[in-house]
Amino acid sequence: MTVVGPFGLSVRDQALEAGVQAGLAAVESGLLDATKSDVPFITEAAQHLVRAGGKRFRPLLAMLAAQFGDADAPGVVPAAVVVELTHLATLYHDDVMDEADVRRGVDSANSRWGNSVAVLTGDFLFARASHILADLGPEAVRIQAEAFERLVTGQILETAGPRDGRDPVDHYLEVMRGKTGSLIAVACRFGALMAGADESAVDILTQYGERLGVAFQLADDVLDIASDSHESGKTPGTDLLEGIPTLPVLHLRAQAAADGKPDDLALVELLDGDLGDPDRLAEALRLLRAHPALARARQDTVRYAQEARAVLKPLPECYAKLALEEMCDAVVHRAG
Repeated sequence: MTVVGPFGLSVRDQALEAGVQAGLAAVESGLLDATKSDVPFITEAAQHLVRAGGKRFRPLLAMLAAQFGDADAPGVVPAAVVVELTHLATLYHDDVMDEADVRRGVDSANSRWGNSVAVLTGDFLFARASHILADLGPEAVRIQAEAFERLVTGQILETAGPRDGRDPVDHYLEVMRGKTGSLIAVACRFGALMAGADESAVDILTQYGERLGVAFQLADDVLDIASDSHESGKTPGTDLLEGIPTLPVLHLRAQAAADGKPDDLALVELLDGDLGDPDRLAEALRLLRAHPALARARQDTVRYAQEARAVLKPLPECYAKLALEEMCDAVVHRAG
């Protein structure tokens, strides 16, 4: 049994392991090739996040989904490269919007070279992804365009906030389905489609990817509060400090508005204050970790992961299906 992938995924079959590892290595090479430019500075900026590493979650899903067809089909790796390039491009843009200083343990592109270079580098990556995509055929172009529209719509909805009368939690989950779930769904869809899997398998794997993507993001929300930095590699309370409305905080606000309990209202007031003070941030984390809102966010994470797992049921039993099921368990474990 070998461990691969972002969650310490265990692969019990040597052939599957070899295929997945070879596919991921080819994707890595493809990412470096796709981010080369005749202008050395553009290459440096475009490869900044590629070389910083990352989970390669989306390419891994594409490799596993391809196992339900011909995993060695020529379009599988390029499609996985397209999805990862698109994801990387959004990170460049996100860091500008969030005014982030660090990404994947290195200086963000915007903090190193400024916002204009970061935005344009993201655009460069989109262009390179489109160039690869054009060779995969019109259906692939359409699928990518639809997914990217959903991703951008999710980002806009997040920025705009819920409209009057809309439940903020429902709004947030809609944002996550678009902003995160759509591209992870495409990773699964491309992997299966390019491998020539049958239509029902492609549809099942697409649905799985979207649900798993939402669960993955919700687990991150829980980790921002519940984990310590040694365990997660991320400084606890980062989202709180940046004022990002994550699911546990949204559940807290809903409960405080509904019940009006003094302790809940006091915690909301603390979150709305200056969390730049380390003592105030530590107190906010302590109170949130003990609050039912965090447990409810965990339950939501488990629900989406369970839905993802249930969607896979009609697929034939095989090691790839087992690996996809284990991903659902791993997401839940992260949020535990």
